[in-house]
Amino acid sequence: MVYLHCLPPSVEPRVSDHMPQIIDMIERILENGYAYRIDGDVYFSVDKLPEYGRLSGRKLEDNRAGERVAVDSRKKNPADFALWKSAKEGEPFWDSPWGPGRPGWHIECSAMSAAYLGHSFDIHGGGMDLVFPHHENEIAQSCAACRDSNISYWVHNGFVTIDSEKMSKSLGNFFTIRQVINLYHPLALRLFLLGTHYRSPVNYSDVQLESASERIFYIYQTLHDCENILSQHRVAFEKDAIPPDTINDINKFHDTLVTSMSDDLHTPVLLSALSDPLKIINDMLHTRKGKKQIKRIESIAALEKMVRNALMVLGLMPPTYNEALQQLREKALRRAKLTEDQILQKIEERTVARKDKDYEKSDAIRKDLAALGIALMDSPDGTSWRPAIPLALQEQQVAST
Repeated sequence: MVYLHCLPPSVEPRVSDHMPQIIDMIERILENGYAYRIDGDVYFSVDKLPEYGRLSGRKLEDNRAGERVAVDSRKKNPADFALWKSAKEGEPFWDSPWGPGRPGWHIECSAMSAAYLGHSFDIHGGGMDLVFPHHENEIAQSCAACRDSNISYWVHNGFVTIDSEKMSKSLGNFFTIRQVINLYHPLALRLFLLGTHYRSPVNYSDVQLESASERIFYIYQTLHDCENILSQHRVAFEKDAIPPDTINDINKFHDTLVTSMSDDLHTPVLLSALSDPLKIINDMLHTRKGKKQIKRIESIAALEKMVRNALMVLGLMPPTYNEALQQLREKALRRAKLTEDQILQKIEERTVARKDKDYEKSDAIRKDLAALGIALMDSPDGTSWRPAIPLALQEQQVAST
């Protein structure tokens, strides 16, 4: 999570440390008439709460009991769920007013969130699979314990699929984040994940991650080039020092940032909007026309600051651009199963071939490296290399679009 730039939670509560709060909430639900006791068990009575099902949109008659677990014939309604389960041999248990036992699978979340956030708070997260029954039951028991209980926004994330097939251990297509970031930069993975709206399914594939890796290299390289040129100049940030066209570009991007992130965190829109300022920066850095722009350095400085702020909002800002670029190169070398010395040797062989006008060999070297995800860049200062999408995956990408 640290590698992926996920901020740590303020509190990570454990159920076993909150038995008094859980028992107290169950007692209140019983006192309010929303639950009943049977032989050391306590069940929530869904019939007592007419609003039950409001999150998922399901009606009680739609719930087919017994599909996942055996139906308990003692329950008043098959949809009633356990708040407290009596102790069974081999299971951990705690003492309670109803005898030794353990909490049901839902009550702990309501009790712990109430302990730290109160009965009403803004955002509750979880996967799509938790909408029913888990979150539906949380709402029911929280409202039964406190009528003022309320959550403003339910945030449910989509699932990860592998080449459009559900990820699961049984299908053998299951892998961990650690395995992914062994070959790809963690922030390339973060960029890839942010490229899909969080409520939608995320389709993981090598070509998608290669594309994200290439994209983030381009972003950091552009901003690294900005740093290099800005370090040679003193830049004033007064409004009058920035040309009107650049101010318009900045205002347009800022509007997109605010609108897209306010619209249920629509990160793909913001990531797409980064293309324009990055292209403008590269034009000013590298093209003949761009280098002739009035107040070019001031514009570059203002645009770089704007893009940097957006990366900070998205959690994509590395400690330094240079460090991130080096790490991205190292990951590309690992995927290609090459060392940098081997690439430099190939570059030297290609340089000799070009001098000898052996263009067939020169092209073959470039193509062989491109097949492994290594792109060669020729300039007046010589040839350098950067990570790229391997040729086979590029062709696959073109075919799919």
